[in-house]
Amino acid sequence: MTGGDKPAGGGTTVRHGVLDGPFNTRQLLRLDDALRVADRSTGLTFSVYIGDLDEPVRGHAEKLHAQLADPDRSVLIAVSPNQRALEIITGAVARKRILDRDAKLAALSMVAAFGGGDLAGGIISGLDQLATHAGRPRD
Repeated sequence: MTGGDKPAGGGTTVRHGVLDGPFNTRQLLRLDDALRVADRSTGLTFSVYIGDLDEPVRGHAEKLHAQLADPDRSVLIAVSPNQRALEIITGAVARKRILDRDAKLAALSMVAAFGGGDLAGGIISGLDQLATHAGRPRD
């Protein structure tokens, strides 16, 4: 990006005050808040990627997860609306707190919202469910 373009997260770009992406300003603020709450309440780091994923989709999502600052304590929700793909990747520490069945339930909830046309709401709901299953940080 160049000039007046600034990344706004989630694959959305701000060009001279105009949003270019799947989310409006209100949705971006809600997503940012949901991520902040999930991080703070669990001690884990939650991230969301929206965009196309190379094949194999799972492998690409795992590569993105590995690039995070602390992959072991991170959870990545990777969504590719064009491919109708959703992957939830948990690091070693996060995986002990978010079981596969918990991630699958969150994914089912997100897919239902996506099917109804609510991308942002589905992600927010999924973040909430994953954070609830992760619980509070353990010392």
